[in-house]
Amino acid sequence: MEDGSEYRCWDELIPDALGLIFRNLSLEDRLSVVPSVCKSWRVAVSGSYCWQEIDIEEWSRNRPPQHIDRMLRMLITRSSGSLRKLSVSGIPDSILQFLADHAGSLQTLQMPKGQISDSIVEQIAGKLSTITSLDLSNCNEIGAPALEAIGKNCRLLLRLCRNMVLSCSVDKLPKDEEAQAIAATMPKLKHLEISYNLLMTRESVLNILSSCSKLEYLNLTGCWDVKLDRNFLKEKFPNVKVIGPQVLEYCDMDDWGDYCSEYSDASEYFAWELFTGDMEDYDDEDDDDSYDEMWDDEERLEELELRFYEGIEDSGLQGWPPSP
Repeated sequence: MEDGSEYRCWDELIPDALGLIFRNLSLEDRLSVVPSVCKSWRVAVSGSYCWQEIDIEEWSRNRPPQHIDRMLRMLITRSSGSLRKLSVSGIPDSILQFLADHAGSLQTLQMPKGQISDSIVEQIAGKLSTITSLDLSNCNEIGAPALEAIGKNCRLLLRLCRNMVLSCSVDKLPKDEEAQAIAATMPKLKHLEISYNLLMTRESVLNILSSCSKLEYLNLTGCWDVKLDRNFLKEKFPNVKVIGPQVLEYCDMDDWGDYCSEYSDASEYFAWELFTGDMEDYDDEDDDDSYDEMWDDEERLEELELRFYEGIEDSGLQGWPPSP
């Protein structure tokens, strides 16, 4: 350099160091931009350091289950067992066993609107023992059996979100059995959200408060039938911040950061579309020539299709954006 300053060869950094840098980029950049820069960056972005935290919640909203399944299989495989956090909306039953088999380090699992059942949760709960934070909001097909299995196997669980939406039919709403399962199996909970559980009763809530002695935060927004005297709460449970059931009190949740969950179909559309090929096309290889072959082969590159759109906010459309 003419000014005498040291020239930094970023492409010569070891893959692990590059991976630590790249994981701060968006999913879009890690999958489409970084690999095209040079071979060393391709190797780094394919390593596990970039995929210890996977957040495709926004991308996965309103996606077909098969697209979500294929994307998760690719990203979870890249994490090589080091996955610590996963956020995904509408996760299908088909991927849960695969996730559990590769979730030895998983601590935070956020899967609102998951298309999951009691039976699959009961099967995999034993492999999720490291979970400390779990979001099962708007998962309409599960109930007390799933929560009981989670409570018995996830002994480190500190945060649980089981929020619902007003549009749910009565037969899809959680019953008192869910509250009983929480109280009986999750004594270490510190943060619990059960908003808009319209069938929740006062007795069930008091059972949770009495059984979960470490509880610090309880969101009862929209649980209209739960009548609690504020003076009674302050006297019996002085360490618990109780929100609700009045909706206006929901604004207090701003103090609780990222763990306070409120999901809406009206959120901004993630304006790019990703389709992946077979999993074996993306498996990491040790041989340098295999990387060159994977990324230089035009037919394989065509399997990764990215579509960028502009003017989404002005289009006024919900769902698919206009063609470019």
